[in-house]
Amino acid sequence: MTKTTPLFITPLYRAALKDHGAIDTDELAQSCLVIADDDEAGQAWCEENDYFGYTSYASLTDLPWRFPIFGDLVKALDAHVAAFAKACHFDLGDKPLKLEDIWINILPEGGIHTAHIHPHSVISGTTYVAMPEGTSAIKFEDPRLQMMMAAPPRTKDAPEGLQQFVYVKPEVGEVLLWESWLRHEVPMNMAEDERVTVSFNYSWG
Repeated sequence: MTKTTPLFITPLYRAALKDHGAIDTDELAQSCLVIADDDEAGQAWCEENDYFGYTSYASLTDLPWRFPIFGDLVKALDAHVAAFAKACHFDLGDKPLKLEDIWINILPEGGIHTAHIHPHSVISGTTYVAMPEGTSAIKFEDPRLQMMMAAPPRTKDAPEGLQQFVYVKPEVGEVLLWESWLRHEVPMNMAEDERVTVSFNYSWG
């Protein structure tokens, strides 16, 4: 009997944010825009580093303390992360996963976020606040790609789990979680309106 067994699965968690708490996405979107407009340090960092758009990653480290809706968001994310950790069969012992950082991303038309990973974290993710029609999905890369050496390309009808790149386009109010070593990127936003997300990292210990 011939048998092919999938090994070393790369999990991706996808759920409605409201499954673990009611968050008003309109209020969250408005808060993100207000923060971006007021965050002069963040704007300066984006300009100095040629970041086309806005991120609070390098300027604001206390969003849950500053804005109650971000505090509510973190409570919901804590529950989603706990569910994902259980699905991954993590043996955490007496050291729970904890929020390490959380930040806002705003990509205007033409904005991109190049491929990267999140070192020193365990779980990373994004919740989607504004996804205008025609905006870019998030692109995940097979983590084995650099070790495939002389491997041929995959056929167009290959199952999603065997593809070398997978594009996921969430809806507003959804949250995606993945292990932080998984390389990902956001291709160019082709929509006229801004793509708004909130990203975060969880660490262990």
